[in-house]
Amino acid sequence: MNRSEFKDGLGGGGIVALSSAPFAILFGAVAADNGLSVMEAGLMSATVYAGASQLVGIELFGQHVAPWLIVLSVFAVNFRHILYSAALTRFIAHYTPAQRFLTFFLLTDPQFAEAIRRGEAGHAVSFAWYLGFGGAIYFPWLFFSMVGAFFGRMMGDPRTLAIDVLLPIYFLGLVIGFRRRPGFYPVVAASALGSMLGYHFVGSPWHVSIGAAVGVAVAALLPLPKERVPVTAASETET
Repeated sequence: MNRSEFKDGLGGGGIVALSSAPFAILFGAVAADNGLSVMEAGLMSATVYAGASQLVGIELFGQHVAPWLIVLSVFAVNFRHILYSAALTRFIAHYTPAQRFLTFFLLTDPQFAEAIRRGEAGHAVSFAWYLGFGGAIYFPWLFFSMVGAFFGRMMGDPRTLAIDVLLPIYFLGLVIGFRRRPGFYPVVAASALGSMLGYHFVGSPWHVSIGAAVGVAVAALLPLPKERVPVTAASETET
């Protein structure tokens, strides 16, 4: 394993870990508010590892919704990860099956965004870098989730402190990071409109998948950019 790239990944992931810590604390507080213990909140973060889906799932648990509906709701929120995986595949074709399994488990919004930026800039998305970046986010996420669950009962309803606005702000920051890409504005506008209409006519959490589907449809109709960055030979052969 390339230690310098692993350390580079740790540094980049550490910055994301600090910015996502309030989000993890929010989940822990919501989990405690819905009756989960500190260990149960930590176990959910360790196995599900998907902030938005964890929040949706925990809210539905507290409302005693049928299990099949919880599974479908979580799938609707996390549907974007299918698109993430497809977009990332061209940069990780050289990974072994075991490495790809771990790669897709650690795939989060900031992980995807940074990997795509790195790959399209012509840099190899090595497994060492990816593991360092993902690990630097994963373990603090578990820790701060448990911290939020531990102090959650003292905090009471996190909405009273307006902590729930962290989630949309978090995603907005990720989206703005792609604002210079061709077709950004029509795709975002179509996705936002589709999401709002989906929320009004279908309801939550299905509006997430509906907005994503509309954005993908508009992106598919737009002309391809004149210049496409090819996958480098180094990225295809590096182990």
